Amino acid sequence: MNDYYATLGVARSASAEEIKLAYRKASRSHHPDIVGHSSEAEEKFKQINAAYEVLSDPKKRETYDLGVDPLAPGGGAAGAGAPFTGFSGSFGGFGDIFEAMFSAAAGGQAGQAGPASRAGRGHDQLERMTIDLAEAVFGAAKEISYSTYLPCAACSGSCCASGTTPTICSVCQGRGVRERLVRSLLGTVRTMDPCRQCQGFGNIITTPCPECSGQGRVRGHSTVQIDVPAGVATGNRLRLSGKGEAGPAGGPPADLYIEFRVKRHPGLVRDGDDLVATLPIPMTAAALGASITIETLDGPREVNIRPGSQPGSVVTLDGLGAGRLNLKTRGDLRVHLDVQVPEDLDDSQRELLRRLALERHEEHPESHFASTGGVFSRLKDKLTGK
Repeated sequence: MNDYYATLGVARSASAEEIKLAYRKASRSHHPDIVGHSSEAEEKFKQINAAYEVLSDPKKRETYDLGVDPLAPGGGAAGAGAPFTGFSGSFGGFGDIFEAMFSAAAGGQAGQAGPASRAGRGHDQLERMTIDLAEAVFGAAKEISYSTYLPCAACSGSCCASGTTPTICSVCQGRGVRERLVRSLLGTVRTMDPCRQCQGFGNIITTPCPECSGQGRVRGHSTVQIDVPAGVATGNRLRLSGKGEAGPAGGPPADLYIEFRVKRHPGLVRDGDDLVATLPIPMTAAALGASITIETLDGPREVNIRPGSQPGSVVTLDGLGAGRLNLKTRGDLRVHLDVQVPEDLDDSQRELLRRLALERHEEHPESHFASTGGVFSRLKDKLTGK
């Protein structure tokens, strides 16, 4: 028969505390993770576990002292002669030790805090809204409807059918946690885990509300009024506190986020805080100057074109651009002039242009540009070797 007292290095009269201390010392000294993995180390470690299993149990120790090894074949438990199967069983490996320690810490906190609450905050929600450019520039009052979770009107978030209440969990007696003992190098550690019977809530809903199936909230539609801020652009988001999903079991609602998309305008393009428009004008207006009325987001406005304006010239109308977000000021409206060259001249108009060209000595434009030493003159000199 194995001498378990000798394995732990204690006298046969050793107390339970002396056996525990001897076991800790022997385990630390012979743990395969410390001395290295080998068949001898694993066999020694297995014998230490077997010795402690017998001597730490009063009934097994009494049987052993009478000359019967309770771990021997037929003794009803795996003993010193059983094959080594790692670090499970009566003593865990380092991973189990740390798990027990952290579980104990978490369990202690859970025990102090009491059972978990069924109520929880809902999830934040994102909805998208398309608006016109004018609404983005000036701001607007809008309305949006969306699908979300709403508090259950039938049970008011209690999750129980009318006239019923939750019952105290018979397993954990309402604590929400259960204690268990884990044996480790550090001795026996008490841990607390959530009760599986009530899932840590401490009570059980025996008759759930038929409207929400015991969730305390139902799926539905909500409608809210939105003040679109002046100056919003595509991709900007507006946060509406408490307008998102209702929380389960009467928990607080989450937030609703509105993401804006600004529709394209047929005549205006946004450039930061400015608006940009293109104004087609006749050649004569560019040459002689003119005042042309255009339609803006603020109504009709005059665009004063200077005589001699060139294609691509810009006329700026101050303060007619987009609103600046969170500010009271606005950008500008930039009007780009697109000078139109006539294509359908009649004989009389063509003759007028010929006379204008003669007056301006522009009847032979290639000679004019060549005489100024322009690019065509330089290209000609290069080709002729001059």
